[in-house]
Amino acid sequence: MQNPDADDYLLLFSRYGKDFGAAYLEPEDERYRLLFELVCKLLTKPSQFNLSMPQQFRTTASRYLGGDEATLMHMRDPLNRHFMLSDLYDYVHLRKTMGGKAW
Repeated sequence: MQNPDADDYLLLFSRYGKDFGAAYLEPEDERYRLLFELVCKLLTKPSQFNLSMPQQFRTTASRYLGGDEATLMHMRDPLNRHFMLSDLYDYVHLRKTMGGKAW
């Protein structure tokens, strides 16, 4: 997927249910681990939408995929991965539905 935008993220999240906001409360399973990996890959692709996202999402994804030891250790905890996914979903959903400039 080249030049990911809000629709690409929302399509990916839609495979996990209509409202992803409470996913951080869900128990760990392979679906969410895979979703985290896919989201990280999307976040590291060049696009105007990605550049408009908060830097923390992109930095975490880049460090995770790059094998940064501290990031891998932090993201090993399912609660941390789920929390990031939940925050990212909320951000993308708000940008898509409310429009407006990036934060």
